[in-house]
Amino acid sequence: MKNELEVYAVRKSFGSKKVLESVAFSLAKGQILGVYGSNGSGKSTLLKILFGTLKADALDLRINRLPVSQKNIIPQQHIGYLPQDNFLPKHLKVRDIIPMFYDDGDQQDLVFRAPFVEKIATRKAGTLSMGERRYLELLLVSHLPHPFLLLDEPFSMIEPLYKEVIGEFLLSLKAKKGILITDHYYKDVLNIADRNLVLTQGVSYPAKTQEDLKKLGYLR
Repeated sequence: MKNELEVYAVRKSFGSKKVLESVAFSLAKGQILGVYGSNGSGKSTLLKILFGTLKADALDLRINRLPVSQKNIIPQQHIGYLPQDNFLPKHLKVRDIIPMFYDDGDQQDLVFRAPFVEKIATRKAGTLSMGERRYLELLLVSHLPHPFLLLDEPFSMIEPLYKEVIGEFLLSLKAKKGILITDHYYKDVLNIADRNLVLTQGVSYPAKTQEDLKKLGYLR
């Protein structure tokens, strides 16, 4: 069965402020979707709604054409999520954190054997650079069994070496998952995305090129 996520007419307001008013898109296994927007455009809000940690005012979400109610998004475990905020326990060593995410030894090995992980395995998470920490967080979330993956700012503020490694990893991962990425480092996303959307004034618009990002007001 083809894994496909479809979103129709997401709406969300905070008080009198409308953040998302008419957002719609589809995402299938084998695709990377880039989502762009200025600060306050609702990118993180959208991801939290899809993951199930924030309630929308209205949401029509379907997976493989079957409706998914907001209260069942998390229990059904269709969607993995990498938030902006760091979530690794700083006092634990990397080699002790990895088994916390997986019972299966083969899944643990996928992370332990990933590039650069061996050299940080004995270090505490709190001593990792931003690139090392973000890369590890991405590996941990990505190897969970969810068919869809939401990534909030995976490229932001990290070393060029890890940007390259993350980009290559995501291109290899899309054979197994549908991936949505939002990041202000838009060039890193454009380099790997199959399709793109811009959020502006609560509405989603398709984009293909950097020039489209300018026309839609995301870039000056």
